[in-house]
Amino acid sequence: MAILTDKLAHSRATGKDQWFSEDAPRGHGRFMLRITKQGERLFYFRYTGPRGDRIALPIGAYDARGRDGLTLAEARSRAGQLSKLYQSGVLDIKSHLAEETKLEATRRAAEQARLEAEQAAKNKEVETALSRVSVNELFNRWLSVDLIRRKDGGAEVQRMFEKDVLPKIGAIAAEDISKGHITGVTDELLARGVARMAKQIFSLMRQMFRFAVDRDIIDADPTASIRKTKIGGKDVERDRFLSEEEIKLLAEYIPAAKLLPSTETAIWICLSTCCRIGELLQARWEHIDLETSQWIIPAENSKNGKLHTIYLSDFAQIQFQRLKALAEEAQEKRTKKVADAPPVPWVFPSRKAETAVCTKTITKQIGDRQRVGKTPMSRRAKIERAVSLLLPRGKWTPHDLRRTGATQMVASGILPEVAERCLNHTEQDRVKRTYQRHSYEVEMKAAWQLLGEKLQQFVSNANRP
Repeated sequence: MAILTDKLAHSRATGKDQWFSEDAPRGHGRFMLRITKQGERLFYFRYTGPRGDRIALPIGAYDARGRDGLTLAEARSRAGQLSKLYQSGVLDIKSHLAEETKLEATRRAAEQARLEAEQAAKNKEVETALSRVSVNELFNRWLSVDLIRRKDGGAEVQRMFEKDVLPKIGAIAAEDISKGHITGVTDELLARGVARMAKQIFSLMRQMFRFAVDRDIIDADPTASIRKTKIGGKDVERDRFLSEEEIKLLAEYIPAAKLLPSTETAIWICLSTCCRIGELLQARWEHIDLETSQWIIPAENSKNGKLHTIYLSDFAQIQFQRLKALAEEAQEKRTKKVADAPPVPWVFPSRKAETAVCTKTITKQIGDRQRVGKTPMSRRAKIERAVSLLLPRGKWTPHDLRRTGATQMVASGILPEVAERCLNHTEQDRVKRTYQRHSYEVEMKAAWQLLGEKLQQFVSNANRP
């Protein structure tokens, strides 16, 4: 019985087609090898079709290594499969295979579609899970992207949220936050009697949720339908300032108010320089030149990000000299404990002298002295037998001293424009800001000196027996 071999498959081309076949019983079809004129070696399965015609069905090209075609064994196996199909009664093998191929393609397409649908569903689930970030996660992202650019790196906002917002709604998915959740936070603040803080926290929550909308974390801002005026009433522009009579009373009250010496000087510096309390508490000794009577507030410490030079009046200089004496005394004590202790750079150091004092410290001390006999502020000791700093026209804050100083300047004949420069306010008129470059240095020096002389008179009269 003739058998196809690799040796036979490697027969040389003769310039005409050569056909070789393996013997097979009748009705089984034949496994054949064709060597073309060009030397190609091709496998076929030959059988008799339904019309009695002989059909040579291609199986594949020959490759002894099975890399670019079929080995002899692989081709023979394929021919055996076709023979069994032929013996089963399928006479039109070519059409049958074409139909099978079509069905297989349809089956594969359906399977591929099913797999793609399943993957899409899984992706949707993952996407949904990822998009359902909690308010805690949203806040952390807002902090790292947006708040971090603030001067304090977002520390104050983080403190406020960790105290009054995140404990209440932090675990809830941001997209599930409703109007009721927002008002729940602000209503609790209003119940505590801190309407201004309620407004501030509401504004911050609105900023955070708008940040989330801009980044497709949520579809809608839950604060959008809440009017700010409904949170604690309409905003009232604070206009509290101390009258001359109140300044005189303040000069009388301060010595018996049991304030820290540094706090007393801070009050008079804020009043005599019109500075912001935060700018003062962040000051370093390298910013203060007592010889030239200048205090440089660097851009990173000022609210508008612009360097500001304050020309110290004789009165203000006395306050800084007092602070310098306190600093030298504290340094001497540290040196006794730790030899070669480095000097502390801050004018108002914290208790451990590792950083500047917290910007809320002075405000809280002054607030405490206006609550004498009442429950003290959180984490602060009750003050006994201290003179209250509460003045006839009501409570006041360190920022009101800044407004008071500017008011006294203008009342004394200083031009409002000069007072504005002393406050380090940015000129609102763009044309003036662009073309008027006069520094007003001489006028500002005179304004601060005039204010200092007036304050010195009040203090001297208060200390007079």
